[in-house]
Amino acid sequence: MTTRTSPGADTPHAERKFFGQPWGLANLFGIELWERFSFYGMQALLAFYMYYATTDGGLGIDQSVALSLVGAYGGFVYMMALVASFVGDRLLGAERTLYYSAILVMVGHIVLALVPGAAGLAIGLVCVGIGSGGVKTASQVVLGDLYDREDPRRDAGFSIFYMAVNIGGLLGPMITGWVWGMAGFHWGFGLAAIGMAIGLIQYTLMRKSTIGAAGSEVPNPLPRSEWAKWGLGAAAITAMLVGLLVSGLLPLNWLSWLVFAVALVATVVLLREMFASDQVSEGEKSRLTGYIPLLVGSVAFFAIFQSQFTVVAVYSDQRADLSLFNWTLTPAQVQSFNPLFIIIFAPVFAAAWTKLGERQWSSATKFGVANIIIGVSLFIFLPYVGKGPQSTPLLVLVLVLFLFTMGELFLSPVGNSLATRVAPNAFKSRLFAVWLMSVSMGTALSGVLGSLYNPDDPSAERTFFITLSVITIALGVFLIAIRRWVVSKFVDFR
Repeated sequence: MTTRTSPGADTPHAERKFFGQPWGLANLFGIELWERFSFYGMQALLAFYMYYATTDGGLGIDQSVALSLVGAYGGFVYMMALVASFVGDRLLGAERTLYYSAILVMVGHIVLALVPGAAGLAIGLVCVGIGSGGVKTASQVVLGDLYDREDPRRDAGFSIFYMAVNIGGLLGPMITGWVWGMAGFHWGFGLAAIGMAIGLIQYTLMRKSTIGAAGSEVPNPLPRSEWAKWGLGAAAITAMLVGLLVSGLLPLNWLSWLVFAVALVATVVLLREMFASDQVSEGEKSRLTGYIPLLVGSVAFFAIFQSQFTVVAVYSDQRADLSLFNWTLTPAQVQSFNPLFIIIFAPVFAAAWTKLGERQWSSATKFGVANIIIGVSLFIFLPYVGKGPQSTPLLVLVLVLFLFTMGELFLSPVGNSLATRVAPNAFKSRLFAVWLMSVSMGTALSGVLGSLYNPDDPSAERTFFITLSVITIALGVFLIAIRRWVVSKFVDFR
């Protein structure tokens, strides 16, 4: 018997299964795994590449500036997810956006590997940032198109796909970190490029037979008469930013604040449009009102969570004893612990929420607990303040990252789901964009925190960790305290 594997298939053929799912999921799983391998493998090296001395293979950028740039870059990636949604919906369709974005990611890694100095860094990061935002957005749209709306396999398919993200996130820093230690930064970037090339080749070879027409539709085509307007606008903004940076009028350590400000303005504009729209009912506006304090909680959480690429990266490099039995980790490899814990514990959390059903905590409580956990995690650093190089055992860092992961599991998947539940019927994509902007703001602030962190001053370091801990814990307690008000605003769910 022959059947169609998905709504996107061009022609009927014998259905092939990937863990009981459409075979197209296997193809998307592969390209997502390798894209995440390349992205996180590169990001794990990024801060060190920027602030290490030129004699050590780095660029010799001031450490505070380097960490600010890492945060700005992370926030930029989430912004590019919005740009990708525009390109997919109005210009190319999701599938072609995915394909060309993956090519752009590979080009960016090649530039980082082969072009030395600031020019290679700037061009490479822009290519990877734009491309990763495209892959992040478009891959999920294409995946959704492989299923009918009523297909009971849909949620399981997305869960399997999410595993690709974390497997790539686990292997990328581990392997590129090892190559960096053996041969230098550019070989690590080169390995990231090779990983992306593997994913792209695999996707290309299986593209027609497994993806078919999925994601090919352009839902809301941009009239050709408007192409020039949008193109010139994008070119003008790009030219202005380049001019400001080259001229020095926009200092590099301000980029994190700039990304934060742009994301904040975008959030305010998007929310204002929804509150002002006649298409949004009073009940939907009530849900939006209850959602706002949770967005604040998300920003605060991700400001600390994403500091694993800024503050925690520096701490791993300068303060931690990275010995593990007879093996010494590189600072980049420390970043593999978070995805490892996700792979282990995400099914546990999913099973727990399923078993608890209506008895599980409300979303506000989960967000509050997440902030309390990540705030408490920073207190673990206090006994080691001012103790010098290799003074902090690796297990201490592992414990901190374990608590980071526990907080993430309380907040991140809940936030993804909540954005779809709170969203007004007329603005489902727009509210998810608001959620992404909260992640962008938090990620940008992780760069600001990195620029403020001074491991050489024990008093300043102690004040840094205590202040962040107290603020985040207090916010978590506040979110738990207002949980009934939030539930009342949500009206018919928790």
